Amino acid sequence: MGDFAFGGPRGGIIQTAFVVEDIHQAMASWVSDCRVGPWFLLEHWTGDHPVYRGAPSTAGVAIAMAFAGHMQIELIQPTDDNPSVYRETIETRGYGFHHLGRATVTIDADIAELEARGYSLAFRAGVPTGGDVAYLDHPGYSGFLELITATDAMEQVFTRFWRASVGWDGSEPVRSFL
Repeated sequence: MGDFAFGGPRGGIIQTAFVVEDIHQAMASWVSDCRVGPWFLLEHWTGDHPVYRGAPSTAGVAIAMAFAGHMQIELIQPTDDNPSVYRETIETRGYGFHHLGRATVTIDADIAELEARGYSLAFRAGVPTGGDVAYLDHPGYSGFLELITATDAMEQVFTRFWRASVGWDGSEPVRSFL
């Protein structure tokens, strides 16, 4: 099982994510300070059948993704005050690092294995590329570990984002996610 077409390792860390106060300002900073882009923005996301800490969730976020080399960077801005893994992080640690994302083809088995090692499932929701994402936390970890179902559609979308970053000339720094 080789790397994904975007260069990330199958079964390994493919994403680093941050909660931000203003997603547009954060994207602009990443572009100007780090030359990371273009950004693919999804103005509103709640997930399909989202569950936060065992209860249905109604929290919404704006999400932006870009690549720095083969690592996907994700920026997340809560768009309401509803309870969520994002609000929880802001309230306990402030804005900044939120999670590392790991690709998986066996999300249920991986959740069970991580729970057996002391992790707790904090959030799970369906995503547009098929499958689910699941955020797990651990008392000894300063963020969440996100499991991202590795579907063909996920690989196609992430590869499209990565290809746009290769040799990017700074034009169109913010683009539509879809």
